Amino acid sequence: MSIWGTLIGGAAGFAMGGPLGAMLGASFGRAVGNSFVGSSARAGEDSTRKISFTIGFIALAAKMAKADGHVTKDEVDAFKEVFHISPHEMKNVGRVFDMARQDTAGYEAYAQQIETMFRHSPQVLEDLLGALFHIAKADGVIHPGELEFLENVARIFGFEGGAFDGLKATWLGPDKADPYVILGVERSISDKDLKKAYYKLIKENHPDKLMANGVPQEFIEIANEKLAVINTAYDRIEAERELK
Repeated sequence: MSIWGTLIGGAAGFAMGGPLGAMLGASFGRAVGNSFVGSSARAGEDSTRKISFTIGFIALAAKMAKADGHVTKDEVDAFKEVFHISPHEMKNVGRVFDMARQDTAGYEAYAQQIETMFRHSPQVLEDLLGALFHIAKADGVIHPGELEFLENVARIFGFEGGAFDGLKATWLGPDKADPYVILGVERSISDKDLKKAYYKLIKENHPDKLMANGVPQEFIEIANEKLAVINTAYDRIEAERELK
């Protein structure tokens, strides 16, 4: 069943609470709200985390749309690449997106709630940021407002300074970035430790592990894209060092 089938069917409730739960309730109105009566007890933690991740992503994407003042077709297409929306689910996604965009709550409140829920799954937070980067760069230009938005969300998620620089390098493209920054290692690292760091990243970003941590299937393309960037960065270092 899709995220939206789960949501409308009442298999996951407003256990998320907070600004995301309030915004979700306002998006779907009383009818959907009633379907959640007593559902928290029935809902599995996995379903709730997937719903929370999905709603949080849509809310942050909507807020980011305000960062440069307008939403381009390229950004909308990039959103659909990250979140594969079937025609009959488009209305539901649009409803949440529009409500989040109009909501008076700041994006910081949404980001903080997501950080609290996924604090012990940093790779989930990294992939959510990766999805936002993917949308922001879709029109070929990273607006200063978008970059500030991304940096602030990253800070709330616990990625500051060098950590954010690494994420920015990863998602803005390996051809334009230092491969050592992408892998999060120093240039002085030994060949042995470099391989350890590389395999650790591959393991942490494996789609199966991310799904186990609450990332819905709809977002796995982002994990695959990140793996491709990591592999490209390692290949560049491997060629530079003439590793075998």
